[in-house]
Amino acid sequence: MEPRESWAALAAGGVAGVCVDLILFPLDTVKTRLQSPQGFRKAGGFRGIYAGVPSTAIGSFPNAAAFFITYENVKSLLPHGSTSYLTPAAHMVAASLGEVVACLIRVPSEVVKQRAQVSPSSSTLRILSHTLYHEGIQGLYRGYKSTVLREIPFSLVQFPLWESLKDLWSWKQGHVVDSWQSAVCGAFAGGFAAAVTTPLDVAKTRIMLAKAGSSNASGNVLAALGGIWRTQGLSGLFAGVVPRMAAISLGGFIFLGTYEKTRQLLL
Repeated sequence: MEPRESWAALAAGGVAGVCVDLILFPLDTVKTRLQSPQGFRKAGGFRGIYAGVPSTAIGSFPNAAAFFITYENVKSLLPHGSTSYLTPAAHMVAASLGEVVACLIRVPSEVVKQRAQVSPSSSTLRILSHTLYHEGIQGLYRGYKSTVLREIPFSLVQFPLWESLKDLWSWKQGHVVDSWQSAVCGAFAGGFAAAVTTPLDVAKTRIMLAKAGSSNASGNVLAALGGIWRTQGLSGLFAGVVPRMAAISLGGFIFLGTYEKTRQLLL
């Protein structure tokens, strides 16, 4: 991959990430509060819907940029093409490695954001200092494993599906898809992936919000899923699925459409 293409991927990914995260932040807050152990009302209901937004604003650009520069570079190194049967596998590997790298930036931002979302009376800076004081740097990476375990299956579904839908649409119309068509494909792929991976998202939220020393604070994803199943059943595992699907469908439309358009303008 040429340096110019790498810089375009980095800039386009960052711009797309900031756009989608800030536009859809209220839906993300509702989803987090629905998934929180204390319940929607006690977590804040519809009050302070932008609580935690500074954390997202700071982490969004580098997080999305890190994902896309990794994704595009890995994809360029692996065998792929319109006739290659290895193309879906190349997209899966590239997306998975992109998530592993991006989560190094995403998780600290996500921990602070989610704790602010369920404690709207506390400022982002206060939550950050409280986490560092009581848990250290490890506290900011609480849920790294569960986030990666959520993001990799999500990307394994979303990105090959997005690329396949674009290829199919391009073949049908006889030319490469426009940025808005790429956005439509992204919306469908994102919504489907969001529905499938919601239980992992619920487990990740419980781990990030757990009090230090509690069973969920250990970061064991299977234990968290088991606890949710025993206490709340299937409805607990799919808590927040509607706002999650709505946010990620809209997010997929904005994120992948903005990425394609920005990248085209830069190349």
